[in-house]
Amino acid sequence: MEPWPAGPPMEPGSSCPAAAPVERQFRILVGVTGSVAALKLPLLVSKLLDIPGMWKRRSDPVLHIELRRWADLMLVAPLDANTLGKVASGICDNLLTCVLRAWDRSKPLLFCLAMNTAMWEHPLTAQQRDQLRVFGYTEIPCVAKTLVCGDQGMGAMAEVDTIVDRVREVMSQHRGCPKS
Repeated sequence: MEPWPAGPPMEPGSSCPAAAPVERQFRILVGVTGSVAALKLPLLVSKLLDIPGMWKRRSDPVLHIELRRWADLMLVAPLDANTLGKVASGICDNLLTCVLRAWDRSKPLLFCLAMNTAMWEHPLTAQQRDQLRVFGYTEIPCVAKTLVCGDQGMGAMAEVDTIVDRVREVMSQHRGCPKS
């Protein structure tokens, strides 16, 4: 993990420096689950790469603790019903759920649910969404539309541009003032 560069002195009563510290690359870890909305992943990653200062290369895979240390923000898009249930219950049986379980909760974690409308409407879904919010995670709400299965209703992952806009917003809130 790279240390934050030494910056200007702190303003009295503030947890942020008086002037912005030297910029360092902002890192986003994207988690993907088995939802059919994963088809949007190439477009989502492509648009995320268009954000100024974003990474331009991929590196070798690392273990879940190294990933949580490496990333400044985590985005899980799509987050399917299966993985939602696992995360809400504390189950960590794959790399993604292990990273989520080990996540540094002082760093932002955004999730984008995607599932069939019948699954969305199940009472457990609301309970599990609430549990992720209790963990301090931020939901980017799903939308209603005709799903790939042909059903009409809630459960479709938010549009890619909506997700990217929210990531930009959260990045701008966290760039100049690192969490201690």
